[in-house]
Amino acid sequence: MSFAGKRIFLILVFMCAGAAVCLPERVESTPQDVFDDMRGSFQPTKAKGVHARYQWDLSGPNGGQWWIEVNDGTYKMGKGKIPDPNVTFIATDKDWVAICHDQLSGTWAYLTGRLKVRGDQGIARKLGEMFP
Repeated sequence: MSFAGKRIFLILVFMCAGAAVCLPERVESTPQDVFDDMRGSFQPTKAKGVHARYQWDLSGPNGGQWWIEVNDGTYKMGKGKIPDPNVTFIATDKDWVAICHDQLSGTWAYLTGRLKVRGDQGIARKLGEMFP
């Protein structure tokens, strides 16, 4: 894995870990719980000047598609597909929740292909700053 790839991975793990801190420890957490919790962690000052679209494609019984659009210090979040995402994250629902709850080594998930990141790596790195 390249240095840039390792940095992106670490940012994603920290972003997920930050979202997981606010979630109660429960076995039945879903991706929706993670995204709901991300709403409370948004840092508008870190998003100034950022124009990006993020897409998640999660398979599994609690999977689905989620998106975040950041526009100069504001964001919108929803379910479904966003047109022309800059970055797409692909995983199973269980793997995404496990990574976000630090129950699955993120390095292992990224290196084995259990977490795929497609698109602009620079914009992917910004996500962890905006949603710590």
